[in-house]
Amino acid sequence: MTDLILNNGATLPELGLGVFQSAPEETAAAVAEALRVGYRHIDTAAAYRNEREVGEGLRRSGVDRNDVFVETKVWVSDYGYDETLHAFEKSTGKLGIDTLDLLTLHQPVPSRFEKTVAAYKALETLLSEGRVRAIGVSNFMPHHLERLLEETEIVPAVNQVELHPYFSQRDVREANAKHGVLTQAWSPIGGITFYPGWGDGKRSVLQDPTIGEIAAAHGKSPAQVMLRWGIQQRRSVIPKSTNPARIAENFDVFDFELSTDDLARIDALDTGVRGGPDPDERRDAFFDVVIDEA
Repeated sequence: MTDLILNNGATLPELGLGVFQSAPEETAAAVAEALRVGYRHIDTAAAYRNEREVGEGLRRSGVDRNDVFVETKVWVSDYGYDETLHAFEKSTGKLGIDTLDLLTLHQPVPSRFEKTVAAYKALETLLSEGRVRAIGVSNFMPHHLERLLEETEIVPAVNQVELHPYFSQRDVREANAKHGVLTQAWSPIGGITFYPGWGDGKRSVLQDPTIGEIAAAHGKSPAQVMLRWGIQQRRSVIPKSTNPARIAENFDVFDFELSTDDLARIDALDTGVRGGPDPDERRDAFFDVVIDEA
């Protein structure tokens, strides 16, 4: 596994463990197991309500804190300059660590963009003070990114977005690349096709016949092929699992390479249909969910 170099010189392991929708009681064990297997990158968020367990898993693993890239996200109810500074304290308190490797804004929230900007300026302060190594955004579409850049000083290091073979977001990737922002894929193996409450008649990318054919040709699983697709296109990928066998399988993607034809066949699967929430949609009740104190 290699590290990806962010636009401020910090480095990030290209493959990490995601814990979105991981039950708190399963998260600590999953994190400890992932670190035992060899992962050195963990992605969580205040809104996942499992930061405490991520910290517990990190301590349980015995791996030195300095060897693990830890990222988390500020939830919308904590947007605003002072509120976001306090959100950092809440997250680090729950994680049991003093600094974060990456802190991002979880949603662009166009209906409250002035608070989004204020929150990002707090991230800039945290970066300048050395309390975070890198700052970024999540679920920002090109128009959100352009608007943010007009009102802030530091270009985000990372933009974490839904990205899998059925929804590959070429326009987002191009906008990120234009500004030197690393694209990070959440749901890189398409689990988002089962996102509760969004869309009908979804089909799993894991069952796609093209992915299956490529996987069989390489003696790998469909999930491994999709992760390799992301890695070879220089994205950060953060597959989620609490199953020890799947955690190990998702990490076993560094002993094969997809051909140019393989990559093109996977690229051609894009449907342009989002599996998860539209970042431009107002979800005020959801955005107002209060994040607990540390």
